[in-house]
Amino acid sequence: MAAPHETKRIGTERIQNIGFGFKHAGILMAAIELGLFTKVSEGAGTTEEIARACSISSLNAERLVVACAALDLLEKKEGRYVNAQDVEIYLVESNQRYFGTWLLMGKRDFADWVNLGERLKDPKPPSVLGIYGKITPEYAEMLTRAMFNVGLGAGSKLGKQFDFSKYKLVIDLGGGSGAYCVSLCRRFPNLHAIVLDFPEVCRVTDELIADVGLSDRIKTHGGDFTQDPFPEGADAIMLNGNLTQYGVDEVLAIVERAFSALPSGGVMHIIAENLNDEKTGPKIAATWSMHEALFGSKGRAHSDSEVCGYLKNAGFTDVHVTEFVHNVLQRVTGFKP
Repeated sequence: MAAPHETKRIGTERIQNIGFGFKHAGILMAAIELGLFTKVSEGAGTTEEIARACSISSLNAERLVVACAALDLLEKKEGRYVNAQDVEIYLVESNQRYFGTWLLMGKRDFADWVNLGERLKDPKPPSVLGIYGKITPEYAEMLTRAMFNVGLGAGSKLGKQFDFSKYKLVIDLGGGSGAYCVSLCRRFPNLHAIVLDFPEVCRVTDELIADVGLSDRIKTHGGDFTQDPFPEGADAIMLNGNLTQYGVDEVLAIVERAFSALPSGGVMHIIAENLNDEKTGPKIAATWSMHEALFGSKGRAHSDSEVCGYLKNAGFTDVHVTEFVHNVLQRVTGFKP
């Protein structure tokens, strides 16, 4: 028992864990690449079984499973390793909600994060599109395909949260893989959709939409939604998952153009990694905000109240915030009177 006036010793563990975060990410990436979580789901539960299944030495298998257990990615039950609940859902390759491909995209940024301090001192003025101003067909394809499974789950959740049954045509600004639209069109049989994204992206999106048999109801429209005209006839517009790529002026202009394009009764949804109004978190929103510094964009994370303000400034009413994914995404919705 501590003495009455004894202060609890403050150690370095928290700071070390932050400082070594890149090592933790490396462990996760290696486990995904080796198919560790898929093999464990299929029954490999001891170090020796995992070594054989992943084609690595027993020593390296022990190192990997111990590290993953310490990171709460694996659990040990009755002497055998099993996946943590979220790992089983999102990091087993056979599952529809597999998230691993998207996480592996982060490896491309490792070197940039190491030199973040230099990037923050870069005197060059930021651009509107950041990395998307120089997107290659190869990168567009990799990113678009990686986001498809992730977007299907998010689109399904949106369809459960909001009733699209009275709407006829939704435009997804920067809709990437079209996964949101696929999920919504599956749930609402009268709904049609247009994915507005760069032509390099739309070529891949057309293939993904054809693969699920929805080419008759979901179309793509190649362009830059920050400056090109929106397709006509929509009564719903979405901006999902890409708000942090844009600065305040750009978001205001996008929202104003959406308001002008919608008829009376139309709706706009913005789903994004929003900051809380005190701008003290969540971590994911703050990290994505810093991510934009790597690519020289004008983007940053916006707070819930700021996003509500953008919609109200354009003329939307009944503007409200709904939690979408706890501590990750918020949905801000407004209606055109």
